[in-house]
Amino acid sequence: MAAAQERLSEDADGMEDREGTAAADALPLPFRTAVDALRAARLRPEIEIDPTRAPKRLAPYAYALEAAVVDGDDDLADGRLVLLHDPAGHDAWHGTFRLVTLVRAELEPEMAADPLLPDVCWSWLTGALQGRGLSYGEPSGTVTRASSHYFGGLGTRQPNSQIEIRASWTPREGLGGVPDAAAHLAAWCDLLCQVAGLPPTGPSDASVVSLPQRRGPQTP
Repeated sequence: MAAAQERLSEDADGMEDREGTAAADALPLPFRTAVDALRAARLRPEIEIDPTRAPKRLAPYAYALEAAVVDGDDDLADGRLVLLHDPAGHDAWHGTFRLVTLVRAELEPEMAADPLLPDVCWSWLTGALQGRGLSYGEPSGTVTRASSHYFGGLGTRQPNSQIEIRASWTPREGLGGVPDAAAHLAAWCDLLCQVAGLPPTGPSDASVVSLPQRRGPQTP
């Protein structure tokens, strides 16, 4: 019986592999090429990244990644990046591809109180894209900061503040209608690290300051 179950499992795995290959072959070539570039990208060692379930209603084709900036046992920042593709084009995008992101990190209370913080965080996104020499259009998004104060049975917890960046932009398409997905991923990781408080890995504008690095794990 165990041997039969093992064979069935192997057959099922083989079937899934064949179905997955067939499904991949059916994807538009520009989208397949962009996704392959995302999968092959080499990132900073502090970043842990994995594919995740992509939304199904935003575009005919989508691929999603989730990532965290990790220091030991601490998650300093985390986020999600989604690549959308509509071969027919999209009026709001002004293109056939769109990148959508969420980035968040906890803050020290004094940083959360800075009235310029939302503008600074938005400039980090545009600066990360420009720093990689990327051409893009139609950027839009929000920067939200929130604070939590605890009472009653949770009264021993310290107040908690968080910054959240939600954004989307249209990457310019190159040869074959394919954007430089790997470079956009690298720019997004630059943003993630900056929000986490990590120093840049290369030359940067001295006037651009990262958030102070958090201490202690994030509170769910």
